[in-house]
Parts: sequence; structure tokens; C-alpha cells
Amino acid sequence: MSTSDPVRIDRRLAIKWMLAASAGAMLARGRAVGAAGPGEPQQGYGSDPNLTKGYKAGDYWPLTFTDEQRREAAVLADIVLPQEGQFPSASALGVVDFLDEWVSAPYPDNVRDRKIVLDGMAWLQDESVRRFARPFSGAAEADRMTLCDEMSRGSQGQSDAGAAHAFFKLFRNLVATGYYTTPVGMKDLGYVGNMPLAKFDGPPAELVAKLGLTDEVKW
Repeated sequence: MSTSDPVRIDRRLAIKWMLAASAGAMLARGRAVGAAGPGEPQQGYGSDPNLTKGYKAGDYWPLTFTDEQRREAAVLADIVLPQEGQFPSASALGVVDFLDEWVSAPYPDNVRDRKIVLDGMAWLQDESVRRFARPFSGAAEADRMTLCDEMSRGSQGQSDAGAAHAFFKLFRNLVATGYYTTPVGMKDLGYVGNMPLAKFDGPPAELVAKLGLTDEVKW
């Protein structure tokens, strides 16, 4: 995999996009259904979810993607993060469910992203049919990559090049967010935070001495 390839990104590079993406804010929200309907800005964040109950996609609000959009999103997500060794592709890890839930949420940021994603996927579908006489999910791999390369560079020379580029940038960020906030994705990164320790010995004594510090607690 070349580091200059605009589409097939290195998995470790993708985490940088995740950290920069506003999509990560979703994880800090109290995700509960409010009074607003799909596509409408949510007033407040509702009540806290029941943390003892298991939830699945669609439990919070009606989902948006059609079956065809889910197929299209799965193919595109797997171009961004394909299977590598023991680590599954984005679609195999359930990232499409994350994307569908994200664009369906009624909060202002999600409503904004919903339009970008749905318009971008519609453009991708139309372009694939127009150029290759096949929907994106059924197009040849080389044809899919042609469209992805164009979106990545934003250099099609068409009036909608900027919108397609913005869509692909957002889509990649959301795919990375959905992937790397799962246990499998964290393992892929080598992230070992939030793990219980049998004991904690503190910093090495040599380092404490070198820094001129003390491990004595003074009150």
C-alpha cells in the first residue's frame, strides 16, 4: 500500500482523522430520543440512556439508509478501510450501522452531515450509472477507484467537484470514527488504555530521581 494513495489509507493514519473529526463528539453525548423527528434539530439532549440495557441501531430514532444506500455505503467504507490481516473490513465490523445511525440522529451537527452524506451518495450513484452503466455497489473495482480518486482529489473539473470532495472527506472521517471506537479497532491501533491492572508500581525510581521529584505524598 503506497502512502501516497489518496484512497487506500494506512489504518494508523486514519486515527488522526478520527481525532480531528467532530463525529467523535457523538460518544460523549447522552444519546436518547427527544421530541424532534428525523432530520429536525434536537432541542436539548433528552434524558440519559438506561446503561443497563442493550441498544441496537434504530432504537434511538428511525434510520435513514435504504437497502441500496447501505450496499453503497458498505462498498465505499471497505475502500477506505479494507480488511488487513486479522483485522476485518469496515463493513464487517458494523461501520455501516454507525453511519446510518449518525446521519439519522436529530441533533444539529448530524442533520448537517446527513445532507452532505446523502447528497454525496446520490452523486456517486448517478455518476457510476452515467459513466459505467452500473450502480456504484455493482461497478467494477477499477471504476469504483476512479470515482474515489476523483472525490479524494477534488479535481474532476466539474461544478460539483467541491461538494463531492467534502462528502468523501466527511465519509472517511466517519468511517474511521466508527471503526476505531470499537474494541477491534482499538486493538488494531495497539491502544491499551482503560485496562485494569493487578498493581501499579508508579514511575521508575530512576526517572523520579533524574527529574528531582519525590514520590512522597504531602498533605
